Amino acid sequence: LTAEMWEEKITAWYAEHRGIARDEAEMNYLKIAQDLEMYGVNYFPIQNKNHTDLLLGVDAKGIHIYSINNRFSPNKSFEWSSIRNISYSEKELTIKPLDKKAEVFKFFSSQLKVNKLIFQLCIGNHDLFMRRRKVDSIEIQQMKAQAREEKARKKMENQRLAREKQLREEAERAKEELERRLFQLEDEARQANEALLRSQEAAELLAEKAQIAEEEAKLLAQNAAEAEQERQRLEITALKSKEEKRLMEQKMREAELIAVKLVKESDRRAKEAEHLKQDLHEAREAERKAKQKLLDITRINYPVIPPVLPSCFSPMCAPRLDYLEKSRKFEDRLKELKSEIHALKLEEKQAGLYSHWNEVLGSLDRSLGTVSTSILHFL
Repeated sequence: LTAEMWEEKITAWYAEHRGIARDEAEMNYLKIAQDLEMYGVNYFPIQNKNHTDLLLGVDAKGIHIYSINNRFSPNKSFEWSSIRNISYSEKELTIKPLDKKAEVFKFFSSQLKVNKLIFQLCIGNHDLFMRRRKVDSIEIQQMKAQAREEKARKKMENQRLAREKQLREEAERAKEELERRLFQLEDEARQANEALLRSQEAAELLAEKAQIAEEEAKLLAQNAAEAEQERQRLEITALKSKEEKRLMEQKMREAELIAVKLVKESDRRAKEAEHLKQDLHEAREAERKAKQKLLDITRINYPVIPPVLPSCFSPMCAPRLDYLEKSRKFEDRLKELKSEIHALKLEEKQAGLYSHWNEVLGSLDRSLGTVSTSILHFL
């Protein structure tokens, strides 16, 4: 067990045996202690004839020989009734048994004073053993009787003191209980007084609340009458405004229809505007392309071939005459095309007819291609 556990056990035992007299407690302690293996044993280190280390123990029962590692169970014991003589010489100690045939036990100690101490301790324990075996004398018997009477008297006195102590403790507990009860009653009285004050305050507060509630009831009744009058007025007003409400609803429906129509018309106009924008963009793009082609055509410098009269009528001059004729016709055709282009430009600005303009440009391109082919063929 640990030190804390021993302390707890000792405290519990002390509380359990509280009130026992000192001599009785000591006697009970000795009764328990005498049953222990090492009770009353004094140990001394010794050696035998073989120089083996041993322990010699002396107690009220006799002399015991122990091994070094075991102090509970002796290896050999000599009771006082079986010992005939004990003697020592310097460091040697001899034990002679009562039986003369038995072996004499000799042992050695490290110091002379140890042998003296062992010898004196053996003499004292042997004397006590012999006294216990003798019959007590009359004086000792009287002393023992007086001791028993004194013990009984002390026991009765202790019992009386214990009863008085118990009664005193009970009286103190009763006093404490009465004081606690008195304090509790005082506390209850104080709480009752406080509760009474609170109830009075609550009653006054309830009276004020009742008065306020009565005034509020009157005010609510007045408000209810006014509300009833207002309700009647509103009913009359509602009857008058039903026709106005119907007309207003009709106007609202008409306004909703007009709004729907306007939304649809707005969507249609937006789509038309989008188409017009697209057509305008296409017209401007076509105009740009036509102007570009016109500029390209006007920038071409065609050689003007003067008319040459034939100087001969031989068969070799026939191709040359054909070429001159074709050149003259080409110049006439070119002038006609320029006139048509100028007229078409004016007409385009006025009416925006792009299809005819594209046909003229295509005819002009074909004519130019024919002229170019003829020139190349002639050359």
